[in-house]
Amino acid sequence: MLQFLGKDPDSPSGGSPTLWQDQDTGDLIVQGYTLTDPVAVSEVGDIPSGEAVVRIPLRMLRFLPLKAEQ
Repeated sequence: MLQFLGKDPDSPSGGSPTLWQDQDTGDLIVQGYTLTDPVAVSEVGDIPSGEAVVRIPLRMLRFLPLKAEQ
């Protein structure tokens, strides 16, 4: 089950980026803007099939849980 953590209040469309936390695993789920800047993509390198690199604004950090469990 996912717990909603927050949505970017400054999003022009009101729907993204968004953060959730998986209540079973503690994993963070991120909906964001696909990284498309060619320079940044080249710095990231190869992105495996089934994975994506997303960009979220720094201001979204306030929605992240303060304590990360190991």
